[in-house]
Amino acid sequence: MTAETTTADPPPASAGATRRARSGGSLGRYILIRFLLIFPTVFILVTTVFLFMRLTGDPLTAALGGRLPADQLQERIHAAGYDRPLVVQYLEYLGQIFTGDFGTTITDNQRVSDVLLRYGVATLELAFYALIIAFLVGIPLGMLAAALRDRWGDAVLRVFAILCYATPVFFAGLLLKLVFSVWLGLLPTSGRASPRVEISLGRIDSPTGFYLIDAIRSGNPSAVADVLSHALLPGLALGLLTAGVFLRLVRTNVIGTLSMPYIDAARSRGVPEVRLVRKHAYKPALIPIVTVIGMQVAMLLAGAVLTETTFEWQGLGFQLSHYLGARDFVAVQGIVALLAVIVAVTNFVVDIIAALIDPRVRY
Repeated sequence: MTAETTTADPPPASAGATRRARSGGSLGRYILIRFLLIFPTVFILVTTVFLFMRLTGDPLTAALGGRLPADQLQERIHAAGYDRPLVVQYLEYLGQIFTGDFGTTITDNQRVSDVLLRYGVATLELAFYALIIAFLVGIPLGMLAAALRDRWGDAVLRVFAILCYATPVFFAGLLLKLVFSVWLGLLPTSGRASPRVEISLGRIDSPTGFYLIDAIRSGNPSAVADVLSHALLPGLALGLLTAGVFLRLVRTNVIGTLSMPYIDAARSRGVPEVRLVRKHAYKPALIPIVTVIGMQVAMLLAGAVLTETTFEWQGLGFQLSHYLGARDFVAVQGIVALLAVIVAVTNFVVDIIAALIDPRVRY
């Protein structure tokens, strides 16, 4: 009788390990796809802006036409290369962007990259204030509206949410200035800080340009108070736009969570409604908030143009409106390109956070 030798097969992987491997692969693929999508998004936006800026002709003619003699204008156009074929100009512009060179502004002869660095921090600071206000207003009021579902308080909060995201941000800013600055005289009407504080912040070592951080570093409480008093109205005008969206979203998701079976079981055990909302329905309702933050950042940057103009907040939005008025399309292209990169990168980061929190968003 011949003995047969058998080779034992390796033990099968556990179901949990298989699920982890699949989940990890899915998440890795999702991150890679979302990262690669940044490049076509920025490319399309930059290309669109470049082509629209050229519909009225070359940037020098648009900015300086009628201000210089025809022969001098043609000399500057030839020196800048704007008389070359559009395709050549476009390829050169893309190459400059990839090297971080956004050109030189026509109206004030500054490097666009310097303008972006100087004023971009101010826009970032305004967006930071706006997001803080949106979270502080939208999320608690959304939970309250869900707890008061179908009562008069819920109706009032829903109307408030509609007014927040339907009111033009410049109109909300003008109303806030009228009430709190003109009528009550409580808050300043414009600027990021008083001239005295701006001078003192410029004297600290390695200023960041983020006035609140610089004021805290200076160790001067009055400077911190001055910066916050200037930031309150523009932050409120821009933040309420997003707060209305958060309010409606939190309300809808909390109501949906409160109808889940485990909530009904807790309610049958006598758990108070307020505790159900605060302890059990709160966190699941925040997951959709994370997924829409990317879109809200785009809204904040768009609203920052009008907000900064209304409050004379010296940021990218204020500079963008200035360069548009001066028809300085080189500066406009650079600012819009940076905003496109910010929006694309922010959406990428938010999508990754959402994928880590909620695996259902993966594909």
